[in-house]
Amino acid sequence: MLDLTDLPRCIRAVSLARVFRNGSFPMHRDASASLWGASPAALQGSSPPPQEKPQEYPTPDAGMRNASWLLLVPPVRHLPIRDLYKRQQRSPILSYSIIFLSVHYHNYKTFFKMPAAHNRIVRMFFNPDEKTEGSTVMATFVGMFAAFAGVLYGYDTGTISGVMAMDYVLKTFPEDEPGVFSSSEHSLIVSILSAGTFFGSLIAPYFADSIGRRWTIILSATIVFNLGVALQVAATSIPLLVAGRAIGGLGVGLISSCIPLYQSETSPKWIRGAVVSCYQWAITIGLLLAAVVNQATHNRDDSSSYRIPLGIQLLWSVILSAGMLFLPETPRFFVKKGDTERAMKSLSILRKLPADHPTLVDELGEIVANYEFEKSAGSGSWADCFKTKNSQVKRVFTGVVLQAFQQLTGVNFIFYYGTTFFAASGIKNAFVTSLATNIVNVGSTIPGIILVELIGRRNLLLGGAAGMCISELLIAIVGAATDSDAANKCMVGFTCIFIAFFAATWGPVAWVIVGETMPLAIRSNGVALSTASNWLWNFAIAYATPYLVDEAPGSAGLGSNVFFIWGGCNFLCFFFAYFFVYETKNLTLEQVDELYEQRKYAWKSPGFIPTEHAFSRKVAGNEVYDNKAEEQNIEDAKGGILEQRSFGSGSSQV
Repeated sequence: MLDLTDLPRCIRAVSLARVFRNGSFPMHRDASASLWGASPAALQGSSPPPQEKPQEYPTPDAGMRNASWLLLVPPVRHLPIRDLYKRQQRSPILSYSIIFLSVHYHNYKTFFKMPAAHNRIVRMFFNPDEKTEGSTVMATFVGMFAAFAGVLYGYDTGTISGVMAMDYVLKTFPEDEPGVFSSSEHSLIVSILSAGTFFGSLIAPYFADSIGRRWTIILSATIVFNLGVALQVAATSIPLLVAGRAIGGLGVGLISSCIPLYQSETSPKWIRGAVVSCYQWAITIGLLLAAVVNQATHNRDDSSSYRIPLGIQLLWSVILSAGMLFLPETPRFFVKKGDTERAMKSLSILRKLPADHPTLVDELGEIVANYEFEKSAGSGSWADCFKTKNSQVKRVFTGVVLQAFQQLTGVNFIFYYGTTFFAASGIKNAFVTSLATNIVNVGSTIPGIILVELIGRRNLLLGGAAGMCISELLIAIVGAATDSDAANKCMVGFTCIFIAFFAATWGPVAWVIVGETMPLAIRSNGVALSTASNWLWNFAIAYATPYLVDEAPGSAGLGSNVFFIWGGCNFLCFFFAYFFVYETKNLTLEQVDELYEQRKYAWKSPGFIPTEHAFSRKVAGNEVYDNKAEEQNIEDAKGGILEQRSFGSGSSQV
């Protein structure tokens, strides 16, 4: 019978046996420590060569079967490090986590002493090997600060739900019957913001391609959005409030079309998804701030109850526009305008390299070559968005439908009508419940920011759609089955689970995909159409929801049964993501173009490895691609993956 005190030693023995099964190592008291620096040759059956000075930590070139990586994430088979990273072929981490816990104390110290770039945990989330010379700190900061625009969007969206449930507002604003908004009044006030954003999204490309992405954001926040906020604060009746929300929505639409565009064109590929995802995180923070402010002012018995939360929006726009004044324009905008000198200067700022550095010269050359190649498919007009050449219509279709499905998940039902819905369902203190859902929204977006670069865009969308579908169907079933305090608590619980799935998946990933899949020639137009689709469905849902859930005459009176509709839409979301969304993780914007050219079907896109400087060669008339990458693409297209494959030593682009 095994003594429990021997368990750690037995676990360590099993761990070492797994290593020795794949290679031979000297058996002595420091055997586990020597595994940290084992060479690939040693791990494939031969004894490790003597080292003058044992390395203190495993470097990426030390092979995949050193102990630090083995104990954390044991590999499935012998593969070169770069191939293993790109294929993500590792055994499940949970199966071996207990083994790591039994490693000698010396190995713990060794693991935590290693540089971050060599730490396997860090490398699971980000791929430092994809970087070249220079620094990406500035580019990352630029993209993440631009994400602050999401606070405007989220706060403006979230504040109206609480404002319309305030006692003072209910006594002052309703025209037909004091104390309650009619379905038509409720629909108009809430949905008019989305009508403004729809038109703002459609006119955004004209400004983004003429004065630039940066100045479009600054002027939209400073002039258009602030004018709308001023009218809302001054409102004492429904007409002026509606006018203010419409104008404010126009500004939000202009900004929301340019932010993903600006972020995608300034961020390095190895962290682009995480940076663009921060836009959705900022939206959730805006929603949370709105709920907090509404909770703080809703008991006031004067006009300050709604004027304070509405007026605070001016602060967000001032912060955004003032900060954007100090940030650079995107290099791809200058390339589109034919100003390569300013494009190089912008790249130099973003990459922290001198303008004549070979890395910048190569990157700018690829951007210019890709743009010249794309111009052969059209001039970048609205009509070009619907051409089949270069898969343009497929990409626009993907962006438009993806943004539509993001709204059809039903998430904005919670944030537009959550307070009213919870109160009508008999839940006590609906303001606090709404605040709790917003906290879940903010917290759950953080895993999405990390996972978008770890497991990819497609997997997040597929898993999120399945989770949201199940959660919403359970909300509908519980709401329809019984009416009690226990049922209400269950509904709130499943609502929080649904929001958690959305915040970690469809919330951030939809913006990431829209920002990085459009070709440069039609990028501003394609992003505008996708964003307009988001706001069009936002408007439709905001306008129709009161008629769907209210018990008033002329309304459907569905109540919680409306979640059957949202659950069915999420069922469709799953199949759309599988058949139409391409995996674009770890690809530059120019390599995404090559992905669409090489892969006809979205479900064959995972594992794609781009050729080096493909578009530079196309423009030059040279169709000879990198042989190894081409071999991989052909094999993957046939449905098979080579067991062993080595990679060329060419440097990757940032």
